[in-house]
Amino acid sequence: MSASRTPAAAVPQTPEDQTTSAGPKDSILRPPYRALTIGIVALVLLVAFEGMAVGTAMPVAVKDLNGLAFYAWGFSGFMTASMFATVISGELCDRLGPRIPFIVGTILFGAGLLVAGGAPTMALFVLGRMIQGLGGGAVVVTLYVIVGRAFPARLRPRVFAAISSAWVLPSLIGPVIAGTVTEHFTWRLVFLGLVPLTLLPLALVIPRLSGLPTVEPTAARTGRKRRALGAAVGIGLLQYAGQERAWWSLLLVVVGVAALALSLPRLLPPGTLRFARGLPAVVGMRGIFAGAFFGWQSFVPLMLVEHRGLSTTIAGLTLSLGSFGWTAGSWWQSRSSLRASRPSLVRAGAVFVTCAIGVWMFIVLPFVPAWLAVLSCMLGGLGMGLATASLSVLVLGYSRPEEHGAAGAAAQMADSFGNVALVGLGGVIFATLHAHATPAVVFGSIYAVMLAVAAAGIVLSRQVRTDTNTARHNG
Repeated sequence: MSASRTPAAAVPQTPEDQTTSAGPKDSILRPPYRALTIGIVALVLLVAFEGMAVGTAMPVAVKDLNGLAFYAWGFSGFMTASMFATVISGELCDRLGPRIPFIVGTILFGAGLLVAGGAPTMALFVLGRMIQGLGGGAVVVTLYVIVGRAFPARLRPRVFAAISSAWVLPSLIGPVIAGTVTEHFTWRLVFLGLVPLTLLPLALVIPRLSGLPTVEPTAARTGRKRRALGAAVGIGLLQYAGQERAWWSLLLVVVGVAALALSLPRLLPPGTLRFARGLPAVVGMRGIFAGAFFGWQSFVPLMLVEHRGLSTTIAGLTLSLGSFGWTAGSWWQSRSSLRASRPSLVRAGAVFVTCAIGVWMFIVLPFVPAWLAVLSCMLGGLGMGLATASLSVLVLGYSRPEEHGAAGAAAQMADSFGNVALVGLGGVIFATLHAHATPAVVFGSIYAVMLAVAAAGIVLSRQVRTDTNTARHNG
């Protein structure tokens, strides 16, 4: 990806783009941005609700379809297809523009909902989930390109803040609504009921795509489809292995890691694995944050319920309040009066996430007040909001407009890899220790690993900065 070798200062910019902060009257809800912003947020709401709700409906769905043995396939199939579509969509956006990938991705997502919701067998249900994954992966990357082309640099932090906020409501009410619909009606409505809602983003966004600035299309990159498939299969195998506790899970891990080792490095900006300055470090930091945060959060409810004796409601509320912290951080980084540089915000986010996870090294002790869990989750969410939105801004700022698709795809790949790898590693630690060690040791060991990764993020965050002019240019 040549974008990684091009400093952001070399990217042609208009005077409007060089403004680092938006004025108080320059809103993403003012014409000509209003319809496009609403359409983007509506689509993210839809994808987020499906992602939060499906976990509630899945157990009932697989039981109804006599497919309990294939339960994990519904998740790993979605992830595998999503990762493949992420790379392909990024390349298509750079070659053809975002219009066609956006339309195809949204239609595929709706078609997947139809197939899964109407599936008479488990095989068709898994197929529907994979089609959803293709659509969801394509859409997420396409939104990066749309934001990069439709919004000036000074407004991008606000757009990414709105996108982050769109995940909060589904995380709070998605499982509740899905549970109610599944219990009193049918699990199929959790999927079929969302299909008509895909029309709104299409109606709002498509008319605005025809007027986007044109850029010089990139040439097709050889071997990317093969590498994309290899990386997608690798991530899918790791996720599947993390949900299983059989002896052969280790074999899946080995095969998954091998597939990733052969494919993933060529899909990321050169230098990503060694956190070279600029775009490679930005992409690498996405994996650091996703891995440390979600690796920690995945074991928060289990520890609070099984070890500290709290109710599942309180455990869920703890995570929900963390999502409010995420929203607060996202909106804070988008303020028009903000003077901190993007790299500084990334570093601050790494510090907050590290401190939040560090608190849990003490919460595992029974005499430490459990209410600290709420404060630490909010602190961790605040750090993620500050950092991930800033990293998204830098992904666009450090790459050329004609390579926004490839850069966005790389960021999503790093997110998924960090998430799957660290959550899976936490599962391995839990499976290895829980029968032989005390809960404090088991969960403390998991949190220690996530703490080490987050702390490494503090050190590596300095690589996000390129030079003074570039940092100032990107806010």
